[in-house]
Amino acid sequence: MRRIVGALAILIILGILGSAAWLYATVGRPYKGYDAPEVFVEIAPGSSPAAMGRVLAAAGIVPNAPSFRTAVWLRGSGRRLQAGEYRFDAAISPADVVDKLARGDVYLQPITFREGLNIRQMAAIFEERGFGTAREFIKAASNPQAIAELDRQATDLEGYLFPDTYTLPRKVTAEQLVSRMVSRFEQSLTPEIREQAAGRGLSVRQLVALASLVEKETGQADERPLVAAVYANRLKIGMGLQCDPTVIYALEKAGRYTGNLTRENLKFDSPYNTYRYAGLPPGPIAAPGLAALQAAANPADVPYLYFVSRNDGSHAFAATLDEHNRNVHQWQVQYFRDKRAR
Repeated sequence: MRRIVGALAILIILGILGSAAWLYATVGRPYKGYDAPEVFVEIAPGSSPAAMGRVLAAAGIVPNAPSFRTAVWLRGSGRRLQAGEYRFDAAISPADVVDKLARGDVYLQPITFREGLNIRQMAAIFEERGFGTAREFIKAASNPQAIAELDRQATDLEGYLFPDTYTLPRKVTAEQLVSRMVSRFEQSLTPEIREQAAGRGLSVRQLVALASLVEKETGQADERPLVAAVYANRLKIGMGLQCDPTVIYALEKAGRYTGNLTRENLKFDSPYNTYRYAGLPPGPIAAPGLAALQAAANPADVPYLYFVSRNDGSHAFAATLDEHNRNVHQWQVQYFRDKRAR
C-alpha cells in the first residue's frame, strides 16, 4: 500500500511539474487562435487578471486563461494591467500580451484638423475617418455650454475647437472629441494672450473672431502679425474690414456658396459680410491656431491698411490707397497679363 501511495504521489508531482513546465513553455510561445487579419479586444475597467485571461482566450489571443495568468505572475504585472481596446494582428506570446497590457498600448487612431476649418468641415473629416457621422459632430459642436465662462454670447463652438492632431480610440463619441478640442483651446489661450487682448480692448470672442480672419487670410507665419495689424488699424479708424472669407462663411451658412466668390456675392446681406457691415463679424468664422491667436492679441506695429495676394501664398502690404492700387495692378492685372503672354 505504501508503495502504491508513493507511486501515486510521484505521479501527481510529475503531473504538476509537467503542467507547470507546459504552462511555462506556453507563456513564451507565440500563439494566434483566430482567422481574421486582426482582432480587437476590449478590456473592461476593473477586470481581474483571471477575467482578462478568459476574454483573451475567447478571442484567440492566448491559448487559454491559465497561460495568461501564469504570464501575469511571472511578469509581476497584476497591478499594472490597463483597461482599453487592444488590437492584435499577428501571433503573440502570453508574456508579450501581458507586457502590452501593462504598457497600456491601447489602439488609437489619429485624426487631424488643420487650422482654418469651420465646424462643418471638421464634421466631414470626422465622418471620413470613420469615427461617426458628420451630423453627430455638428450636434456636439452646437452646444456652447463648454465655453460659457469664456464666451456667454456663443451659440455654438465655432472657433473654439482647437485645430490639432488627436489620437482617439475607435469608439470615441463626437461629444468626447469635441470636449477634448475645447480643452485644448483653453490650454492654448494662455494668460499672456488674454492679457494682451484685454489690453487692446478685445473680449475673448472678439479675439477669436479676429484670429479666425487672420487664419483664413494667410498661411504664412511671418504674415500673420501683419494681417492682424491691417485689421486692427481698420477697426481703430472705423474702416470696413472687407474680408472675403467672411462673405464665403456667410454664403456657406445660407447654403448659397458655389465655390466661386463674385462681385454680386459681396452684396449678400449677412452680419458676417464685412463688406456690408463695419467692425468684426458676430463671431469666429473658423478655428484659429495658436499663431493666429497670438497675432490677433499682439499685431505688428505697422501702418498698413491694405494687402493683396501675390498669387504664391504671400501678400503685398500697403499703408495708402495709392500704394495699394499699384500693388493690385502689379499682382492682379500685370501678373496675369504676363502669365497669359507666356
